Amino acid sequence: MDLNAVREVSLAVNATHRFIYFAPEAVEEAAKLGVTDRGPAYFAFRSAAMGAVPWQVALAAFYNFSPRSVQPMTGVWDAASPEQWQAARFVVADRSLRRGGVRLTADRIAEARSLIDRVVAGADYAGKTLAAANASVALPSDPLVALWQQITVLREWRGDAHLVVLADNRLGPCDCTVIQTATGRLPTVLMRATRQWDDEEWAAATARLVARGWLNADGTVTDAGTAAREQIEVETDEHCAALWAPIGDAGARRLASLITPIDDAFTAAGTYGQLR
Repeated sequence: MDLNAVREVSLAVNATHRFIYFAPEAVEEAAKLGVTDRGPAYFAFRSAAMGAVPWQVALAAFYNFSPRSVQPMTGVWDAASPEQWQAARFVVADRSLRRGGVRLTADRIAEARSLIDRVVAGADYAGKTLAAANASVALPSDPLVALWQQITVLREWRGDAHLVVLADNRLGPCDCTVIQTATGRLPTVLMRATRQWDDEEWAAATARLVARGWLNADGTVTDAGTAAREQIEVETDEHCAALWAPIGDAGARRLASLITPIDDAFTAAGTYGQLR
């Protein structure tokens, strides 16, 4: 596989999947299940495919969140079962896709499924906890939502692979968050609010990265840090190359082009303003 093709389709998959975390419909559907706090609802929706796991398992699977951000999900399975949360997540996806004005023809959806289904079916799920859990979920009847669920499987597959690379590079949960914000991949304000590492933990992670030469003393990224963070993405691409082999470079690029209109619609609607 051409790693450029792997990166291209991976970016498209991530971008197409992400609206679910910003949709107001998620707040509304969670409230119907008795959870009004957005944090615990996020973890319930994303963990549902794994079953009624304790918060410690969600923490392990999501990696870069602090324990204090995940522990409040305790009790979400008492409010509603994982099956109810998964069903509600599909409702969120369906409502969001309709509100966002996503228009994919039946032929386009069918072509995308002909490619993505081969990848999902041929994937090696060893060590891919969230991907395997999502692959076990029965697909919904709506063709567009079913396509989105297959996209979710592959988004989580790369995420699971990425955690292996982070561990290999001795980047702990807070450290990887600090370098991610320092390189501008996600806003610091958003990451501090959602991952909830405190000032002491953030400072300690920064100090470790300064010692590695990846950050300057003021927390800004060095050239070495930028290169190291990109190398982590390259290593993740290398890990993912075998995943996309069933459809090859051309198939991966074609899939990316087929699903990109989903992200285009949400971007045009201003869904991701907080990411700027």
